[in-house]
Amino acid sequence: MHIVIVGAGALGTEIAQAVALSGERITLHDTDEAALRLALGRISRGIDRGAQRKQIDPLRARRAKRAFWLSTDPGRCMPADIVIEALHDAQPVKEMVFQVFDGLVGPDTILATTTNVISVTTLAAATRLPERLIGLHFCRPAHRMGTVEVVRSPTTRQDMIDRALALVRAMDKTPVLLDDSPGLVVNRVLLAYVGEALHLLDGGGLDETTIDRLMEAADFPMGPFRLMDYLGVDKVFDVAQARYEATFHAARYRPHPRQRRLVEAGRLGRASARGGFYPPPAAED
Repeated sequence: MHIVIVGAGALGTEIAQAVALSGERITLHDTDEAALRLALGRISRGIDRGAQRKQIDPLRARRAKRAFWLSTDPGRCMPADIVIEALHDAQPVKEMVFQVFDGLVGPDTILATTTNVISVTTLAAATRLPERLIGLHFCRPAHRMGTVEVVRSPTTRQDMIDRALALVRAMDKTPVLLDDSPGLVVNRVLLAYVGEALHLLDGGGLDETTIDRLMEAADFPMGPFRLMDYLGVDKVFDVAQARYEATFHAARYRPHPRQRRLVEAGRLGRASARGGFYPPPAAED
């Protein structure tokens, strides 16, 4: 199977690493050649670390590192069995990508989007064959987390769904099949988790560190404020805003003003020079 991943940013890099370890052939596509080279270096180092920690079989690691092609030309990515778009959540950008690949791929090629903000049904409607477009929402970091939300629209063909489920299982991940809906499941629960934490902060007497420590002591893998910094304060805010709009401004989904203020101040999380709820880490892992 040949899988094309569009976008050499953090998400595309994580997905590419996970797919490579499944034994499939990959083309990583981006318009920025320097970004492609950086992504390949990150993937190679990530696979090497997994082998050193005995989390990845050495033979499997060597095969995975040889599975990659890099391309800045969509035409040179063909033929493909699956095209996975892993770009930022801007509907015009995603529609443009799918329209480009829609004209290149065959009728049985799956087009997959990683969004959980934009309607899969809406993106599918912008393509020539909407029945072949699905959603693959990877929990971050995609190369480590074990669950993928597989999203079908009302028009998605069953054979496309079956092949997508098989790919996720080949990546040693658990697929969860869902109908298209704003925020899906994981991020709807995430919004409730961080939303309550933000309201607790408003109440006074508790700070971010205390709330995070309490939740982590209760066996949550990561406190809500550390989690927002990890995912990106702007990304979490975008999900909240999209959910709010999709539910016709239902009060319980209203984004919190603190999130907006941090985004406006450029405090977008741990990857930002200004940090987020916490100062940026001294050095990345």
